[in-house]
Amino acid sequence: MGKVAVPKSGLAAGINKGHVVAVKQLREKPSNRKGVLSKRTKFVRDLIREVSGFSPYEKRLMELIRVSKDKRAKRLAKRKLGSFGRGKRKIDELTTIIQESRRAG
Repeated sequence: MGKVAVPKSGLAAGINKGHVVAVKQLREKPSNRKGVLSKRTKFVRDLIREVSGFSPYEKRLMELIRVSKDKRAKRLAKRKLGSFGRGKRKIDELTTIIQESRRAG
């Protein structure tokens, strides 16, 4: 929900009140990139996943998802990861991995 730039009228009162000025173009801040996944980071994470496989709790979550115990899986993920949002994201990640493995073989 960003602000919509409304042109100023130059008047002291009213909806478009304010002095008329030229809009300054700001360069992009490095902090705006926070959380964006880089190619290198994605490669390293994929490599680690390929080498080390899944942790025991992830294997248990995948088993619960396979037998359609989604609510139990979400509760377990929430308990292991500390918040509902993180748990939901992990469940989505594991669900896509299960779907890809079904497509592959």
